[in-house]
Amino acid sequence: MNATVKDVMTTEVVAVRRETTFKELAAALRRYRVSALPVVDDAGRVLGVVSEADLLAKEALADPGLVAELVHHKDIRKAEGLTADELMTRPPVTAAPDDPIEQAARMMHFMRVKRLPVVNSGGQLVGIVSRADVLAVFDRTDEEIHSDIVDAMLLHEFLIDPRQFKVTVESGVVTMEGTPETAALGRTLIRKARHVPGVVAVRDHLSYPDTYPVVAGPVF
Repeated sequence: MNATVKDVMTTEVVAVRRETTFKELAAALRRYRVSALPVVDDAGRVLGVVSEADLLAKEALADPGLVAELVHHKDIRKAEGLTADELMTRPPVTAAPDDPIEQAARMMHFMRVKRLPVVNSGGQLVGIVSRADVLAVFDRTDEEIHSDIVDAMLLHEFLIDPRQFKVTVESGVVTMEGTPETAALGRTLIRKARHVPGVVAVRDHLSYPDTYPVVAGPVF
């Protein structure tokens, strides 16, 4: 039910070697219409990534002039780079095939990268995942999402009679109604529903039982 990187990644990946020249890198980016290229060694292990931004430094910083003091030394070195080994960003930000899609999305967002090389336990390149691939999980019908929540989650994972709850899905927005046995169970169901592939948001309309039930005292 939970989508992972291997479910959406592209397995046919264009990669380059350390010795690939600047012109060859620029041509490959243009030819294959990608924004970055993994750099691999002879064993297929990912060493780094060369992006359009890395190549752009050569044109932008060829003569820094008045802004030279504001430019990071690392960027100046990249502007002087001639091969993938000199231009690539390292260490690479990578994903594993079994990583949840949400984890890949967080890495892309916080590390400000458009795509992640996917590597196996030995660090070898097995695929690549892009922002568009990650967003593909939202391309699911409301019926598919409803089935995941009612059948896969409630019935099979939690062994709950789905008739206890009313689940509706509209444009990826899930609304859950009903009364769970405990407040803890209700919160768990809402949290799990948020992680179902394709869910945009979850509206919690559950009627929670009292966390601390009132116990009647003796009648005199």
